[in-house]
Amino acid sequence: MQQIGLFFATDTGTTETIAQRIQHHHFSPDTLALHPFDESDAALIDSHRALIFGTPTVGYGDYPYALERFLDQLDAVDFNDRPVALFGLGDQLGYPDVFVDALGMFHAELAARGARLIGYWPTEGYDYEASKADLGDGQFCGLVLDEDNQPGLTEARLARWIEQIRPALSAA
Repeated sequence: MQQIGLFFATDTGTTETIAQRIQHHHFSPDTLALHPFDESDAALIDSHRALIFGTPTVGYGDYPYALERFLDQLDAVDFNDRPVALFGLGDQLGYPDVFVDALGMFHAELAARGARLIGYWPTEGYDYEASKADLGDGQFCGLVLDEDNQPGLTEARLARWIEQIRPALSAA
């Protein structure tokens, strides 16, 4: 089994595309395995030594359906001090008052279960009114991508974030 598991929810396919970019451009299929939440369970998460979770925010600040259905599985996961990195997608202009809220809500779920969260990301460069992912100290609780309004920044943000989280993921 691959060392790193990247689990994701997707609504329009964009989060899956980002997950594939992470795997193919920054790791490899031998190192990082992709798993949609709707095809995963706690045992599959437990089979990886390091984790990345990705989610979009859908509707008006909600989880995607696959992630919402998966949340109960988290109670059976032994996070055992494994590094966990998060990324989220949102639309800062269309939904400025709930920007990447699903990311923030998921971060809270994982923190409550003792996950060792890594990969916080600066809020600088985004224009939004409110976000549950904003930790209030100039950082988001994970990488934030806006493919609707800032797609030209995605690759540089991904590269910088992967560079930041790679040592912890590789050491696991």
